[in-house]
Amino acid sequence: MTTVTTPAEASRRAAGPVLVPPRYRRPAGVGRELWVQYAVLALLALLVLAPVVPTLYQSFLDRPLYEAGGILTADNYVRLFTEAGFGRVVVNTALFAVATTALTLVIAVPMAIMVVRTKLPGARLFAAAMQWPFFISSLILGFGWITLYGPAGFVSVQVRQWIGTVPWNLYSIPGMAVTEAVALAPIAYVFCANALRQSDASLESAAQVCGARPLRILFSVVIPMLRPPMVYSSILVFSMSVETLSVPLLYGQPVGISVFSTFLYSNGLQSINPDYGVLGAASALILLVTVALVASQAKLLKNAQRFVSVRGKATRPRRLDLGWVQWVGMAAIVVYVVFGALLPIGGLVFRSFTLVFTPLQSPLKTLSTANYERIFTFQAYLQSIWNSLIVAAVGAVLVSLLSLMAVVVARRSSFRFARAVEYLALAPQAMPGIIVGVGLFWAFAYAPFGVGGLLQGTLFALIIGFGLRALPSGFGSIAPSVMQIGQELDNAARVSGADWLRTFARILGRLLVPAFAGAVILTFVTMLKEYSPAIFLKSADSNILGTTMLELWVQGNTGSVAALATIQIAITAAFVGLAGLLMRGHHDA
Repeated sequence: MTTVTTPAEASRRAAGPVLVPPRYRRPAGVGRELWVQYAVLALLALLVLAPVVPTLYQSFLDRPLYEAGGILTADNYVRLFTEAGFGRVVVNTALFAVATTALTLVIAVPMAIMVVRTKLPGARLFAAAMQWPFFISSLILGFGWITLYGPAGFVSVQVRQWIGTVPWNLYSIPGMAVTEAVALAPIAYVFCANALRQSDASLESAAQVCGARPLRILFSVVIPMLRPPMVYSSILVFSMSVETLSVPLLYGQPVGISVFSTFLYSNGLQSINPDYGVLGAASALILLVTVALVASQAKLLKNAQRFVSVRGKATRPRRLDLGWVQWVGMAAIVVYVVFGALLPIGGLVFRSFTLVFTPLQSPLKTLSTANYERIFTFQAYLQSIWNSLIVAAVGAVLVSLLSLMAVVVARRSSFRFARAVEYLALAPQAMPGIIVGVGLFWAFAYAPFGVGGLLQGTLFALIIGFGLRALPSGFGSIAPSVMQIGQELDNAARVSGADWLRTFARILGRLLVPAFAGAVILTFVTMLKEYSPAIFLKSADSNILGTTMLELWVQGNTGSVAALATIQIAITAAFVGLAGLLMRGHHDA
């Protein structure tokens, strides 16, 4: 008996076995990728709206949010500007933020140009040194500055002995601005330095051919091309200055200088009978200001393509020889790093090993480990250290996972609300930390089914507050790596029958492991430094390093403050160093 084989069957047998596309479950008739995408959207919306909606609602209520029978009214805003002295607070905040932004640009922009575009000796070392202050909380930096440059600081006393007076006043708006600018300058420096490294140097070469000298090239070519990073960093620094609490609290409150953040702190947390309506109105105005700043940033940079200088035929950057000017720049960087960060932090560390730290007596005579013995003896201090580590570690992993999912949904899916996911992930950059704390405090008080009562005062509440603040950093850390992965990998997986979720799990997820690790490192450092939301969310059992240091500083226990600050610096340095060793060779992290 003969079997007849048709040509079509013969070709199929020659081609090998036929691949059958996998079948995926469709819960409720909807693809599983839509369930994941809508879940990411819903979670981001809940996190972002949770502190915003109660804050806006409270600003129009005549009584606390958790009391029944509230009546909507605009009287809170009237009393804010007529009775609460808020007008002076607005002026102080504006002066402080403008001065901080200007000083930050004065420090960061010239130094970025000197390090990246000139023949500066030791440029690689200075590039790393310019970023050191980023890893230090501005709260700790403020403590260090008071130790050295305060009215009774070591440097202040020495200068008074030499010339009979101290030519600066740390407890003033200019003093606050200088300290905050030193803390924020690394942010502007990184933006400008990265832009200079990626830009094409052909424009500078053309200027040299036309006979332009190095200084003329800097002012005519290099600096104008830095307008986008300068605009972005200046608005970011301005908004961070509006919301910062540490330096205004340490410097301004003792002499009666109030800004937005200290107004909320003193009238909310320290007040015996807080006026929640005025607090809500003030919080809403601060939120409106920061949102307007972020919106103006997008508007100012909408024509940023005018400054594009990275083309297909890029030339290797040629460093400019500025002669004696580069030695002046090197001296300025040394002054910034040494006097702005190293000496204050070194003085704070030295203070942690002394019983009495005063210029009137040699500190070497009072060397002791008593401050650390006190820290490791009292359970409350030890608990604050462990709480900070738990919040930073758990929060870094959770925030990085959410950031990874948000980036993939926003940049590598056909989800109809992909743009909304990206906006929600970046929205917290317009939400000051103290507003997040106040808003979540009201959200927990108003939450149904007793959920808020279970969360308020717990470490999970701190993880939510700190994680919301760190979310834009995590998203921004992972997004560039996603954009560098070609779309053909996704297309190949889809042709093979994989759906969006399987493509992410088998291809994108594995390729993004280094970027995810980088996001974990960044968010860990960010959350370890954070403390302002905890002022309204913590309880006696959930204190962290920042809030414990503030309480001890108010009590005058500066030795324990210095010891806790040194421990936090050591943890950050150890983590960053270990992460650097583990991530060596992964340039996409």
